[in-house]
Amino acid sequence: MATSTKKATKKRKPQKKLVIVESPAKAKTIEKYLGRTYKVMASLGHVRDLPKSKMGIDFENNYEPHYISIRGKGDVIKDLRSEAKKAKKVYLAADPDREGESIAWHLSHLLNLDPTDKNRVVFNEITKDAVKDAFKQPRSIDMDLVDAQQARRILDRLVGYSISPLLWKKVKKGLSAGRVQSIALKLIIDRENEIKSFVPEEYWTIDSEFKHQRSKFAASFYGLNGKKHALPNNDEVQKILGELDRDGDFDVTKVTKKERRRSPQPPFTTSAMQQEANRKLNFRTRKTMMAAQQLYEGINIGKEGSQGLITYMRTDSTRISTIAKHEASQFIHEKYGEEYAATKPIKGKLPEGAQDAHEAIRPTSVYRTPADLKEYLTNDQFKLYQLVWNRFMASQMTSAVMDTMAVTIEQNGVTFKANGSKLKFDGFLKLYKDGKEKDNLLPDIQEGDQLKLNKTDPAQHFTQPPARYSEANLIKALEENGVGRPSTYAPTLDTIQRRYYVKLVGRRFEPTELGDIVNQIIQDYFPDIVNVGFTAGLEKELDGIEEGQQDWVKVIDDFYQPFSKEVTHAQDTIEKIQIRDEPAGFDCDICGAPMVIKMGRYGKFYACSRFPDCRNTKPIVKEIGVVCPKCKQGQVIERKSKKNRIFYGCSRYPDCDFVSWDKPVGRDCPKDGHYLVEKKIKGGVQVVCPNGDYDEPVQK
Repeated sequence: MATSTKKATKKRKPQKKLVIVESPAKAKTIEKYLGRTYKVMASLGHVRDLPKSKMGIDFENNYEPHYISIRGKGDVIKDLRSEAKKAKKVYLAADPDREGESIAWHLSHLLNLDPTDKNRVVFNEITKDAVKDAFKQPRSIDMDLVDAQQARRILDRLVGYSISPLLWKKVKKGLSAGRVQSIALKLIIDRENEIKSFVPEEYWTIDSEFKHQRSKFAASFYGLNGKKHALPNNDEVQKILGELDRDGDFDVTKVTKKERRRSPQPPFTTSAMQQEANRKLNFRTRKTMMAAQQLYEGINIGKEGSQGLITYMRTDSTRISTIAKHEASQFIHEKYGEEYAATKPIKGKLPEGAQDAHEAIRPTSVYRTPADLKEYLTNDQFKLYQLVWNRFMASQMTSAVMDTMAVTIEQNGVTFKANGSKLKFDGFLKLYKDGKEKDNLLPDIQEGDQLKLNKTDPAQHFTQPPARYSEANLIKALEENGVGRPSTYAPTLDTIQRRYYVKLVGRRFEPTELGDIVNQIIQDYFPDIVNVGFTAGLEKELDGIEEGQQDWVKVIDDFYQPFSKEVTHAQDTIEKIQIRDEPAGFDCDICGAPMVIKMGRYGKFYACSRFPDCRNTKPIVKEIGVVCPKCKQGQVIERKSKKNRIFYGCSRYPDCDFVSWDKPVGRDCPKDGHYLVEKKIKGGVQVVCPNGDYDEPVQK
């Protein structure tokens, strides 16, 4: 009897509330904030998508998408369904953007939740207060956001699954096309064409040194009789110099002194962060977003446990919450003093089409300084957090103040000008500098003073073509043209490199032969796809869907009706493009047939012309003209690591395992006999001994 009584009185476990987020790291952080009555699980990103094997769109039924569960997500979905049935309440807490809203909507379908129920929770930062406040005001799923994301997904599918098979059939397997990636490729190729057609123009400068009492300072030729005058050639330079009396006095005709203020930049948007991380930290876009995701989702920082360190990292807004402004102002007063705290912090101008849905990227607490967190962060996380923290804090600080001075010098109608500056108050520059801020002081010169010419230095120059795009420049160009959104830039740049349409050479994009072919086809047969104005207009229509002002089916139909005719025309018109194999100039060492140069997914390589009967292949290597310093038999060749970094190794590998990150020069150190290498340093290259006992003068 006693046993049955115990069974009857045994307490049932109270039902928990289930919260579903995308990532396990985010789940761990949020569960700590919410306490024991909540269980937080991760969907590991999207759970449903269009099928990979077919278009997956019902053209006869208003472009209705056919979604299926993503392969490999079966166990995740099963566990989520099991926990959802047991849960007292289910909350969907995916990221606060279109994609996050879409994930929440797909989860509601898979878990049989009512999409009108108030079960959607969003927060811009993963902090205890922000998360708890969000759970006090859940809302229903925003179908305008879902429709906007669905329309983008369908548009991308229509373009990709229509043009890509055409490229496979007409060019080669493995190619692809997309709305944003096609624009990015065209921008790179257009820039390359500008560079090829560029004709350098000669011009000259005359830099001079003047003496005022005991001081010397630099000035440059400006013009004649106060008007700017070009120096196209040396004849013009000699004519100007002939007008000067080198031993005579030069008159100071004008001195202008001003106070100039330099304002800080606004806090980071996604694209601004990507550009600055590329420029200052040499981070690739994907690396930046990976580190930012980790900082947003939560890092274990000792006694405080797992904490989200930055706000949501996909945003095109520079807006900052009032609480964050107050906290920053308080920190600046305490750390730097009242004179450094801005009364009206800088407010950035939003790019055209910006959503302004979230705050700018900022630290969740400015009191978690980079120095305090360094021991808990990886090197990449620390560098990016420091960049975000410094940029945000600088945006809340006062302007820097410069004293500037402009001097005009004349003799016989020939005009020189000199400019000087001195940092009067550093303001935000105390924390965030774009470069080395140097004072360029001029002596205390007054109008009417007379100077002596110490020396002149005429120099010939040539105009330079526009530079190739870096990742930062390309992202900036896409953003300025209104193409793509913050979340699309990293995968777009990754795709055009994986398809070998472009390659990074010295951190700059160069198009490949394959990229030229694909771009020409799209430009000839699908002009709207590579029309910047058209694509930007389409982005605005997607924004209109999000704001409830556009019908997603109409937007898709307006695009697809003319596009489908272009696809049919291209299929009927484009002839098979043969990428001819170049002769390699030597024979196969297996069968004796001529070797050729083929184009592969990762670039060119040597292959036997009898393929597939003979499958002999060899990598194309670049010899540097130096005998291997280790085995004295092989040649040193240029290789690339998995991360695309150049290193040097022996052509006899694996028989000889010589490797070096620095380029051997083919000479030995006169001190210890070790081979010498060439190191790239600021201002040029320097031949050094790796043992550190010997170096030669820097060569520019």
